[in-house]
Amino acid sequence: MEIEARGLTFDVYEGGPADGDPVLLLHGFPQDHREFDLLAPKLHAAGLRTYALDQRGTSPGARPAGVGAYHLSEPTADAVAVLDALGVESAHVIGHDWGAIVGWWLASHHPDRVRTLTAVSVPHPKALGLALRTRASQRARMAYFKVFQSRQAERLLLARNGAVLRGMFKPIGARGDQYVESMLHDPARLTAGLNWYRATTGSSPDTPGVIQVPTTYVWSDKDGVVSLTAALRTRDWVDSDYEMVAMRGISHWVPEQAATALAEAALRRIGRV
Repeated sequence: MEIEARGLTFDVYEGGPADGDPVLLLHGFPQDHREFDLLAPKLHAAGLRTYALDQRGTSPGARPAGVGAYHLSEPTADAVAVLDALGVESAHVIGHDWGAIVGWWLASHHPDRVRTLTAVSVPHPKALGLALRTRASQRARMAYFKVFQSRQAERLLLARNGAVLRGMFKPIGARGDQYVESMLHDPARLTAGLNWYRATTGSSPDTPGVIQVPTTYVWSDKDGVVSLTAALRTRDWVDSDYEMVAMRGISHWVPEQAATALAEAALRRIGRV
């Protein structure tokens, strides 16, 4: 469906029982709602109603110009506005990568709209910030940020038929090709996705604080981005029922590489409420 919110048009993909508890699914970069194609049916089978949102920059009708339009406060406000348009007072939130970060922002600034949070791959921003300040290994893991923020990023990522992007998706094989093809056919989508990185210039006063909604954080030991330090210190920033789930042998692309295990973790979190 198309949802009008904040003067933009968002693509939202719904599924599951009409009377099921709502679950908002938030994708990361360089993906879209399809990264939840393997997860959503498992949530539907448990009686949940899912809304997979193509976020700002991915939905063609929600692609404002200018880097400033992609500061994290904007996609956070988008998510709230989409919930309003859907008539959903509060939802269970499952977010991966940038979607996890939006989930942290939602849970911090709009806790009344978040029943539970399942954050996948990306830890609490303050825990990540600590790891960046104290661990050279975490800084090395995130060196790609400067590349993605550069003016050369589009050319680099699209060169040789998207070879760099395809390499990123190697752990999920052919499933990654659909995202690469979308970028090749719609380069403006890639630029908008990279603007999320370009709008990130460091800590800001509205960075999420202590989370007071029930939370599960899912980390995988083959994730090349997030160190164990950042994962473990996330516990410091949740003042509610909390669980950390560590997956062995799984890469950054958890929703597609380990959909069953992720579904079990999310349903366990949702079932506690």
